[in-house]
Amino acid sequence: MQWMRRIAATGFLLCSVIAAGPAQSADNYPSRPIRMLHGFAAGGAADTLSRIVADGLSKKLGQPVVVEAKPGAGGNIAADAIARAEPDGYTIGLVTGAHAISAATYKSLSYQPAESFDMISTLVYYALVIAVRNDYPAKSLGELIAMAKQKPGALSFGSVGFGSTHHLAGELLNAMAGTEMVHVPYRGDSQSITSLLGGEVPVIIGTPVLLAAQIQSGAVRGLAVTSPTRTALLPNVPTVEEAGVKGYDVRTWAGLLAPKGTPPAIVAALNAATLEILKDPEIKQRLETAVGGEVRGSSPEEMKRLIQSEIAKWSGVVERAKIPKI
Repeated sequence: MQWMRRIAATGFLLCSVIAAGPAQSADNYPSRPIRMLHGFAAGGAADTLSRIVADGLSKKLGQPVVVEAKPGAGGNIAADAIARAEPDGYTIGLVTGAHAISAATYKSLSYQPAESFDMISTLVYYALVIAVRNDYPAKSLGELIAMAKQKPGALSFGSVGFGSTHHLAGELLNAMAGTEMVHVPYRGDSQSITSLLGGEVPVIIGTPVLLAAQIQSGAVRGLAVTSPTRTALLPNVPTVEEAGVKGYDVRTWAGLLAPKGTPPAIVAALNAATLEILKDPEIKQRLETAVGGEVRGSSPEEMKRLIQSEIAKWSGVVERAKIPKI
């Protein structure tokens, strides 16, 4: 009987050690490099933001934070990889507003945007830009809308992909302006800009950071920004509302998250490190310059509430615009 009690006691201790493993690992976290995944093409806004944040976190945490792009499906491929990763704090992800939009535009997902993750913090909020090539006949958003109304379904607009905030910004414009521009998805901002310059698509909705240089060079004309106020990066580009579409307001965001089940102590450590680097004047300036937006950190709970509210907002837009789900 004594040997049975010893085996039982050993088994109990072993189970206790295994159960305590994640909590104990938080004591010396991180002890090896961290992967940061994002779901958009290299060189785009998400990639730029990821590299700035990874650089700051690497210095703060004392371990390399390696950025890995998994573009496609509006960020869903990367989100699925994050959701399936080991919840040990060594795989985190940067997501954008498209993360919440996916719940509204897809019939089913392999993960739940709000429930399959432990949120870390929001990072930055920013507007988008509606742009055409400089030699395009429409010289203002009002003229573009008039052209689109004359030929329903004849004009198209490009975005970084189906289900992206860029895509839904165009569909919301269709709904509010009474147009029927057709969406053309691309794999990232750079590809959509190349297609615009090559004449493959007449209009794109992109990020200010990648369009600013093209606008300043005169190759591209910015017709409007999607926020209710003008952006510091493109002060001469009017808002959609200024162009006559009253009440139009689309701003996207970026934030960090981890797989569901990541030890709370590790989530807390990542949140604290993120909020610290967002206070750094150099990093703050780099982030705001990168997207022409506003740095804004949050608690994990605040980020989760943001995603839940965004899912409700965009579900309404998809339903009203009768956008078929895929």
